[in-house]
Amino acid sequence: MSLQAMTYLVVGMTFALYIGIAIWSRASSTKDFYVAGSHVHPVANGMATAADWMSAASFISMAGLIAFMGYGGSVFLMGWTGGYVLLAMLLAPYLRKFGKFTVPEFIGDRYYSKTARIVAVICLIVASVTYVIGQMKGIGVAFSRFLEVDYNVGLVIGMGIVFVYAVLGGMKGITYTQIAQYCVLIFAYTIPAIFISMQLTGMPIPQLGLGSTMAGSEVYLLDRLDMVLTDLGFAEYTTQARLSYLNMFVYTMSLMIGTAGLPHVIIRFFTVPKVKDARSSAGWALVFIAILYTTAPGVAAMARLNLIETINQPDGTQLVYAERPTWVKKWEETGLLEFTDKNGDGEIVYAADPDVNEATKIDRDIMVLANPEIAGLPNWVIALVAAGGLAAALSTAAGLLLAISSAISHDLLKGVFTPDITEQQELLASRVAMAFAILLAGYLGFNPPDFAAGTVALAFGLAASSIFPALMMGIFNKNMNKEGAIAGMVAGLGVTLLYVFQHKGIMFIASTAFLGDMPQNWFLGIEPNAFGAIGAVINFAVAYGVSKVTAPPPEHIQHIVEDIRVPQGAGEAISH
Repeated sequence: MSLQAMTYLVVGMTFALYIGIAIWSRASSTKDFYVAGSHVHPVANGMATAADWMSAASFISMAGLIAFMGYGGSVFLMGWTGGYVLLAMLLAPYLRKFGKFTVPEFIGDRYYSKTARIVAVICLIVASVTYVIGQMKGIGVAFSRFLEVDYNVGLVIGMGIVFVYAVLGGMKGITYTQIAQYCVLIFAYTIPAIFISMQLTGMPIPQLGLGSTMAGSEVYLLDRLDMVLTDLGFAEYTTQARLSYLNMFVYTMSLMIGTAGLPHVIIRFFTVPKVKDARSSAGWALVFIAILYTTAPGVAAMARLNLIETINQPDGTQLVYAERPTWVKKWEETGLLEFTDKNGDGEIVYAADPDVNEATKIDRDIMVLANPEIAGLPNWVIALVAAGGLAAALSTAAGLLLAISSAISHDLLKGVFTPDITEQQELLASRVAMAFAILLAGYLGFNPPDFAAGTVALAFGLAASSIFPALMMGIFNKNMNKEGAIAGMVAGLGVTLLYVFQHKGIMFIASTAFLGDMPQNWFLGIEPNAFGAIGAVINFAVAYGVSKVTAPPPEHIQHIVEDIRVPQGAGEAISH
């Protein structure tokens, strides 16, 4: 069977599965729509959480970034996994014990203020919309290559699939679809990695293959990669820092606390029956996440080595452009891979020197998707990777869109503007809000910024600077009042957005950037993607300062905070 036919078959089967699940799990109440009825098994919720959390950025972009950044790319591994542990240990169980549908609802009740709830909704929408742009880019990239359709056509198909299972099923449909998507994406990620690790090192476990010797040689894979890169004028793979060590530290912190503040992940822990189930599902999610995240460094290093040795061949000859492999031609058609024959000799030169380098564009997002083709793996493996990339992007997009729609229907309509609305009217409003959110996400996907992980990093920074401090202080500081929380969220989000927009452009439109994305204009050398940690510090400082000069929260609120933190009765949660 041809690659094209195999890809259509595998992707078509996965899509049929997602739509079937959506029809089977159609939501009939707001509780089904928002929190899947709060009766999801912890292991199932752990798998769904892993799929929700491992987005196009994890599946498509992360290994590509590590492949080109080397050691400097470890910020993504450390930040995202560390942040998840932070979320699982410090936030999820307490929020489940409080027993609300959404993050803004918790903030509104904890800070006894509709204004706080509205500010939290704004923070959530800003972070989630920024995040969803990256997922839409991932969907478009995967479709455009593997289904050989235009990027925009692929994006519309992806929007249609998400629309069916997210609008019909809400959280209930999304949860069970995400379990299927996790199975697809993890097989799609690990099977090519096992094949390639076997090819290069003879070791079937990619995690061990990364530290093994090359097959038939005494040279270690990483030593070989370092040698190949330095010969081409690049920095060593294993020691290459990302800008300064301060920037790496701040970037890691931004991703960590941003992860812990992501509303679409937090809401997942509201779907289990009890608080102890929230802890259990967090542990299971970490196991499921670890499978991909421990594989990613091996995938990155092996992909970079295979790419280099495709262009600059081991025997010392250059790749003749007219004889380039089929996969190169296919990716060139997408515009994500470009070669320019600068010296007119018909051969491709790949080097660090921009005047010599003829591989003028290698989009980071193609590295994982092209990896099986570069290694010459069977068609069914390549088709599986296509389905996996789409599953990763679709699963997170659905979770984000649900967070946005529930913030509009439950927090704004039901919570603030029309409290007397019936359950059926709220359910209809949720579905309408979801449809509009999908259209907005699609529009942003048609005009995406540079690449998926960069946009996602910005989203984490926005969540870090606005939502995370409010949640932390809400749980662990009973004296934090509404004035402090509101001032902190506004200050944190405002400063971060100002910094990002002045360097990246307003709404990431580069032509509107008034300081330019240049290191000499960065505050203490901290890049915009990493600024969320600084925004969080400002949020904490402003909130603490304002709370000290304003009235303390009412006694009953202080008692609620104490009750949430007390372990007695930890198996029970306050009723929805």
